[in-house]
Amino acid sequence: MAPRAVWRGTIKFADFQCDVGLYTAISSSEKISFNIINRKTGNRVERQYLDSETGDKVERDQQVKGYELENGDHIVIEGDELSELMPDGNKVIRVKNFLECDEIDKLYFDKPYYLSPSTDEDREALSLLAQTLRERQVAALAEAILFRRNRMLLIRLDGDAVIATTLNYDYEVRSQTAAFKSIPDIEFDDEMLELAAHIIKKRAGKFDPSHYSDRYNDALTELVQAKIEGKTIKKREPEKRDNVIDLKEALRQSAGVSDKKAAKPKSSGTTKRKKAS
Repeated sequence: MAPRAVWRGTIKFADFQCDVGLYTAISSSEKISFNIINRKTGNRVERQYLDSETGDKVERDQQVKGYELENGDHIVIEGDELSELMPDGNKVIRVKNFLECDEIDKLYFDKPYYLSPSTDEDREALSLLAQTLRERQVAALAEAILFRRNRMLLIRLDGDAVIATTLNYDYEVRSQTAAFKSIPDIEFDDEMLELAAHIIKKRAGKFDPSHYSDRYNDALTELVQAKIEGKTIKKREPEKRDNVIDLKEALRQSAGVSDKKAAKPKSSGTTKRKKAS
């Protein structure tokens, strides 16, 4: 079955415009999902909205958004009031500017979507945009109303595909200085730094997503299949973790160095260096 666009609209900047469809680049169809059922009857459980005071069921046409005040009362916000906040932005991806591809911190990346032209005429226009982005080595920063939210988008190339990635806003990204303690500035001797570098070199590789699997989802699939067939699955034992007493000795073991003297660097430089900042 051909994928369906989750959103359709127009890319615009200056006099350029191109009708496109947005296709989700992330799929959850292969993941195991569950329904909530009644243990006694085996029937599915339905989710209902109930009035918190009366306990009565609230029908869909009576459900409305409300902003809670300090005294517990709510201000009602109607759907048309929300849609009228930015009426001119509906179904339009407006390119704000162009910037270098690596200028945006990946911490701000949210969800990726494939951009596809709507017609043959749009195919030519989108191809022109893609080739220009490739030649200039830039990405387009754009704004659009997506799924009832004002979103910023980064439009870039990934191979031959045009990707539009929604971006988190600054207020949505937690400050690392506020959330985490900084890495301590510790001095390590040359041997420890050389051992750590040796381990990294031994395990150097390239990212290939086909080499990795979702072990939890695989285990869920195995569990469900076993339930269907009436089998039991042997309980998995947790991995044992060795008690590391000496960090340097742990590095030696990981690097495969048994002779302490062999692990020492041959240079006669300084014996201690600060970690890279």
